[in-house]
Order: sequence, then C-alpha cells, then structure tokens
Amino acid sequence: MNSHRCWAEIDLAALRHNAEIARRCLGPEVAILAVIKANAYGHGLAQIARALAQQVQLFGVANLQEAIETRAAMPHPVMILGPALPEERSDIVAQRFIPSISNYDEALAFDRAASSSSVAINVAIDTGMGRMGLSEQEATNEVRKISQLPKVEIHSISTHLPVADENPSFTEAQLSRFTRLVAKLRAETPGKYQIHVLPSAGVLGFGAAAFDFVRAGLMLYGVSPLPHLQDRLRPVLTLKSRVALLRELPAGSSISYGRTFITQRSTRVATLSVGYADGLPRVVSGRGASVLVGGRRCAVLGRVTMDLTMVDVTNVNGAAVGDEAVLIGNQGNEQILATEMAKHASTIAWEIFTGIGSRVTRVYV
Repeated sequence: MNSHRCWAEIDLAALRHNAEIARRCLGPEVAILAVIKANAYGHGLAQIARALAQQVQLFGVANLQEAIETRAAMPHPVMILGPALPEERSDIVAQRFIPSISNYDEALAFDRAASSSSVAINVAIDTGMGRMGLSEQEATNEVRKISQLPKVEIHSISTHLPVADENPSFTEAQLSRFTRLVAKLRAETPGKYQIHVLPSAGVLGFGAAAFDFVRAGLMLYGVSPLPHLQDRLRPVLTLKSRVALLRELPAGSSISYGRTFITQRSTRVATLSVGYADGLPRVVSGRGASVLVGGRRCAVLGRVTMDLTMVDVTNVNGAAVGDEAVLIGNQGNEQILATEMAKHASTIAWEIFTGIGSRVTRVYV
C-alpha cells in the first residue's frame, strides 16, 4: 500500500492511445500540436511532453514560463498560445519560441526584439472567439504588412472555434468563412506559413477541416468534448484518496460546516483525506455528487471542506480505514468521469483537471 493521502494516477498508455485516435481522425499528413498548458491540464507538463514526444510535432502552452518548462523537457517547437507581455518578448525571441500575435504593433515589437536574429510568429485571427486575434475584416491587409517586417517570419495563421462542441451550424459557417479567408491570404501574401484551427472538439467532429496542424488538448487526456464520442477515448487520470476515519453516527446527526446535512438514519460515515484544496470542488456539496469506495457509489455528505470530505459508506461491506476512494476514474464496475464531477460543480472538465491541487501527488503508470 502506498503512503499517499490523495494522489492522481496518470495512465501514459491511455494518453498515447488518445493521441493515436487524434491521428486516425486526421490522416498522416496533418501535424499535431499537443496542448500542455496549465501543467498539461493538471497531468504534469514535463511527463506528458516526454510521453507524447513520438506522436506529436509541436507543443502548445499559455505563456513564457510554460514554454521554458516544455523546452527543458523536450526539443520540439513550442508555440505560446496566449499574448506575450512586453517584457517577455526578448526571451521569447532568444529561446526561439513561437509567439501568437493579434495585431501589427505586436509583430513590430517582436521585429524590434529580434535585433540580430529572426522570430517565427503565429498570427491569430478572430472569427468569433473575441479573445485575441486580428479582425477578420482587416486580416488580409494586416497579414500583408506583417509579412514585410524584415525579422519576422510568419510560421502559421490560426483561428479558434468557440462552439465546436455546442453549435455545429455556426462552426461550419465559421470554418467556411475562414477557408475563404485563407485562400485570399495565400493569394495576396504567398508564403510557407501553415494554417491551424481545430481544437479537440474540432478534431473529433470536423476533422475534414484540419488544414496543416491541429491543437489537441482535452481529448489527449481522455475526455471528449463531444459526449457521444467518449467511448473512443481512454481517461488518463484517476483521482484517489483514502478513508482516513470511520464513524457510526445516529439519526439526527449534523455533518460538516453549516449543518446542511442531517442524517435520517444510523449512518456509517467515512472521512476521506481529500478536500477542495486538493481538487474536489466545494460547490459539489449537496448536489448529488458521489465517490467510489469498495466499488460502490457513496454519496458526499454535507459540505466539502478544505482537507477532508465525508461520504456515506453504510452500504459498503467491509469498508475500512485506509481503503482507496476514487473521485475520478474506475473502481469495480463503476466509473466517475471528470465530466460527471464537472456537472455537479456547474463547470467543465477543463476546470476540474486544472483545479487538482499541487499537494496531490502525480503517479505515472
């Protein structure tokens, strides 16, 4: 038995399987950028980068610090998907990362930062996300101007799909507009730059529009943004804790802060060594969330606290202190996906993964 109180088991074989599913959606000629920002969605940036090294061609991160961590792990090209701060530009140029820019002024600033070298950039175009990128209407002229900067090389041109997992008709129209825009860009500003659009939902649902490479994120970690395709993927992360204490509480006993749960019968209560500081959101309290103990679903009782959570193990024969409790993953014939926890928390799987705390040990299997 290990000595961890709360830990996440990361199945690298499942990770590689999911990367292979992405490849099957795309064909051999399309490159894959693995999105490993936010500590690889909580799975461990360096370890995930090493595990995917033979299956992907680029890595995508959110900022300079993550790019530095990625380069320390693997020599692949690293694209910074978010906007750079002014003081970060010289380091980005020096370490040959690929920044994403949203306007000519940013490109000009990188051109000036590349005093004795050159810099490859990703030009983002806003076609509906509203987060960053050139105006769709002004993109043709702006890309032409950027291409004339002497020390800037356009590595790629991209856009982002805000509703690929929710609104197929909008996404299809968005892809059609962008395809026409790309044709115009290539006609007016020829070059070797690549085009990338599709996130995980796009890879799974719109693979025919893959262009030159895709940005695979959530699907690599075993969660499909399109629920009907979940069975194609293998969940990578299992979040576990232990039964730290067992108590028999009579009917009428209150449990946790606020006394929001009162036992209606004699109840065997397990106190688990996990709380919201570890990644079990407090907001799931009182919303029907459960964990797995002894292969059975056990309801969360009362409010999740910072370090401990109480669950009902009355129907778990032989439950004992030290037993494993599964918060995300499989146990026996039962399964709790990150999407299930997300539903109880009124959020998304991305937030569940990235909310797993730093004191949760990652164990690679």
